[in-house]
Amino acid sequence: MVTAAQPLPRATARPPRATAVRHLGPNWYATVMGTAIVATAGSALPLHVPVLRTACAAVWALSLGLLLALLTARALHWRHHRDQARAHLLDPATAPFYGCLAMALLAVGGGAVTVGRYWIGPDGALVLDAVLFTAGTAVGLAAAVAVPYLMAVRHKVEPEQATPVWLLPVVAPMVSAALGPLLVPHLPAGQPRETLLFACFAMFGLSLLATLLMLPVIFGRLITGGPLPLVLTPTLFLVLGPLGQSTTAVGKFADVAPGVVPAPYSEGFGILAVLYGVPVMGFALLWLVFAAAHVVRARRQGMGFAMTWWAFTFPVGTCVTGAEALARHTGLVVYDWLAVGLYVLLVAAWGTAALHTARGLVGGVLPSGSGEVRCRAAEPHVDTAAAP
Repeated sequence: MVTAAQPLPRATARPPRATAVRHLGPNWYATVMGTAIVATAGSALPLHVPVLRTACAAVWALSLGLLLALLTARALHWRHHRDQARAHLLDPATAPFYGCLAMALLAVGGGAVTVGRYWIGPDGALVLDAVLFTAGTAVGLAAAVAVPYLMAVRHKVEPEQATPVWLLPVVAPMVSAALGPLLVPHLPAGQPRETLLFACFAMFGLSLLATLLMLPVIFGRLITGGPLPLVLTPTLFLVLGPLGQSTTAVGKFADVAPGVVPAPYSEGFGILAVLYGVPVMGFALLWLVFAAAHVVRARRQGMGFAMTWWAFTFPVGTCVTGAEALARHTGLVVYDWLAVGLYVLLVAAWGTAALHTARGLVGGVLPSGSGEVRCRAAEPHVDTAAAP
């Protein structure tokens, strides 16, 4: 007698590739952000190295490939592991990383116009940037509202849980503000160009004010609660993100404002680029030293590699682009040298993080089952696969 085959249990009926992405969180988009910024920041350096443009274009192509792979993997995650996806949204340690999705889309889109056009042509680059900018801005604005709302009404966070990771959703609109001006010259003259420019300025304002609300909470936790857990120490570099990106944004406003907005306002953007950018970049350098000191301390106490090391990439890259903007608008060579020095740091950090991540993937360590994390300052152990 032949017995009908019984259906497999749901947990084992999933395809192997779906099981492999169960613990793939939104923090992995940080790898895309960190790779894309290497390309865009390098393309504007005051260096005349023949291979630099080709190298930057190749790195951008890599970031595009990473983005497509992660979008596919995360789609599988949402389809087959909705319980885990919902748990991520309801976890105050993981939910802020949804800002990384927006910034990954925006970073790759901006890179398409600056360096990707050498590979896919100007028209293809413009279309790709328009699509990714629109999607990234929509996701970023949604995350900037939804994640703080969830933190207020569902997450039940405590002051000692504050970390720089909380900045991620509110910084995403600042990335839109910095990259939106790249599309302004391609719009019809008049109202369309002016509308996009002022929309970017509005996103600059909302992100800046939200960051100013969040930073005292984070700094207060450091002063009163002591250093972050070792694995979270690299996230201190995330504070550089809104500082460098806002400096980049005001520089971009000043670049495109002439002929787009009336003369008084276009001149005002030029003044803002310097009067805002110079002191903010000064504070960014102060925070860079402060964060680096914490990292040195953590390394001496045994901090090993974790996905949090990707925090060394994108935030530092925004300081590179910020220094490049100040070099354009002040004419000071010191900012050119600052941009080059920070870019060397960026490339070293990216190479280190990428190498260790590749080893973890090949060795089957990443993403791991311990990816279901609780990155809380009060807990003695924090998962090593959690944050970027």
